[in-house]
Amino acid sequence: MDPACTVYKTMDYLSRKWTVLIVLELGKGEEWKRFSDLKRSMSEITPKVLTERLRDLVEEGLVEHRVDTSEVPMRSEYRLTECGQDLIRVIREMKLWALRWKINNEPCRLQDCRLCKL
Repeated sequence: MDPACTVYKTMDYLSRKWTVLIVLELGKGEEWKRFSDLKRSMSEITPKVLTERLRDLVEEGLVEHRVDTSEVPMRSEYRLTECGQDLIRVIREMKLWALRWKINNEPCRLQDCRLCKL
């Protein structure tokens, strides 16, 4: 495949382990999420990998980062940008494709990804 291909370039950063799951997690619930909350809800990811993926997502313009230094310890928080929110729609379409063709998961079919606790 040609490295100049749009799909190739997009998959280059979206296919990194945890990237899409982090986007989904940021799309749930409240607008800003603390690093510690993301880590707690994604217990299998290491802090190092979470930090790297969040940095990548910020660089790609999918996630916004802010630091609140008015508290100790500092609060490092993240939220989806408009671009990241738009990606949620693409991920939902992938879910619907998988449910139609590859995976039989009725509870998943009936639940909005934003509300998923799995």
